[in-house]
Amino acid sequence: MADAITPRDEDYSQWYLDVVKAAKLADYSPVRGCMIIRPNGYGLWENMQDALDKMFKDTGHENAYFPLFIPQSFLAKEAEHVEGFAKECAVVTHSRLTVSEEDGELMADPESELEENLIVRPTSETIIWDTYSKWIQSWRDLPILINQWANVVRWEMRTRLFLRTMEFLWQEGHTAHATREEAVEEARQMLEVYTSFAEDFMALPVIQGTKTPSERFAGAVETYCIEALMQDGKALQAGTSHFLGQNFAKAFDCTFQNKNNELEYVWATSWGVSTRLIGALIMTHSDDKGLVMPPRLAPTQVVIVPIFRNDDEKVQVLEVADRIRRELDTRDVAVKLDARESQRPGWKFAEYEAQGVPVRLAIGPRDVKNENAEIARRDTGEKSIVPQAGLPDRIVALLDEIQQSLYDQAFSFREEHTTEVSDYDEFKEVLKEEGGFIIAPWDGTDESEAQIKEETKATIRCIPFDQDDVEGTDLVSGKPATHRVIFAKAY
Repeated sequence: MADAITPRDEDYSQWYLDVVKAAKLADYSPVRGCMIIRPNGYGLWENMQDALDKMFKDTGHENAYFPLFIPQSFLAKEAEHVEGFAKECAVVTHSRLTVSEEDGELMADPESELEENLIVRPTSETIIWDTYSKWIQSWRDLPILINQWANVVRWEMRTRLFLRTMEFLWQEGHTAHATREEAVEEARQMLEVYTSFAEDFMALPVIQGTKTPSERFAGAVETYCIEALMQDGKALQAGTSHFLGQNFAKAFDCTFQNKNNELEYVWATSWGVSTRLIGALIMTHSDDKGLVMPPRLAPTQVVIVPIFRNDDEKVQVLEVADRIRRELDTRDVAVKLDARESQRPGWKFAEYEAQGVPVRLAIGPRDVKNENAEIARRDTGEKSIVPQAGLPDRIVALLDEIQQSLYDQAFSFREEHTTEVSDYDEFKEVLKEEGGFIIAPWDGTDESEAQIKEETKATIRCIPFDQDDVEGTDLVSGKPATHRVIFAKAY
């Protein structure tokens, strides 16, 4: 039976951890701040990978792999980059262990100290641009459109499963271009890919925009992002795409000969999403009974639970259940028949409910006799008795219906928790009482942004695209606004 789950309105943070545990998504590691991703969680990540990987390849990208270890000197070459990541780096200083002669304990062998420290990658721009500088000589070598699926390490002090861990899985795209225009177009294109993935697969409505200078990726000229709203009224950054300009090309002397035989620095982008998306999915759709998964990402979309009391009923029920399983399998539905006799049907119902399986089918002797089956929806809890005839078509249509329903529900929640304000007192009141996205005028200065962050803990999540004729005055400075921005407290 699934573990008890703390109600959301009682303790949201504990509810989140309870859902992760009950759904068997992840567990804590012996190393503080790291996590063990269990098969249910990894199956979800694999489906995310499959969908994104296809989208990347459909837009002309290829996969490659670069080393886990980065020479420390590489990070020092790009000033903003090293400043942004220096406090999060794990550093390798020795190459082997030895046994201490004094106390017999294992220790780093003093004779194995490295000539240069190695950084366990927090991100791969530096080692990739060192490589690109060797690969690129001419405009004919461009563009380079590469993605890598990898793990990274960022030494976080406060961690939470999936949302913020010291080691996490992700993809990072790194592209090289001949012109500024091509690089900007690439960065914006990949933001569209992330938007499509979030909305079409995760059923997660997002807002596109640009990060403020203080929130940009370290070393970027512009950072584009998608922001989503969680059920507790906090924002979560669901993906970023960075226009890097020529910063890394200059740091690693990556030049090319253009069509006019002139030497230029290459233009760059990078973009990535991580297993943090699993945290976003949990906090967007799940409820007090456990995980709720969008069908398009669910490792198991339909579970069939047979019900029988004796061997004769078992033979009849399993024959029908297996036939339905095979029919669904031919329709590319990810279906599981749970014929275990070690657990009762009620236990299985609760277990799969906690794990977020979108559709449950129950088949007992009466259903065999009447040629029916019971369908239960995970998102609404609605149950219905339906004929076995035409069941595969019904299930496929139902999965699409659930997918759309989850998106619509999340979109409605976001709209209901988005407020436009024009003065600071109203801003603070809404933030305290309601939370959510707060749209407000901003004068474009670091000072105003920093003051609001210090006094309220709210940050500018993004500057939404396509702003014309901005009106109003900044909440704290009273100066004319240059942008309408979205504030929120965030993960």
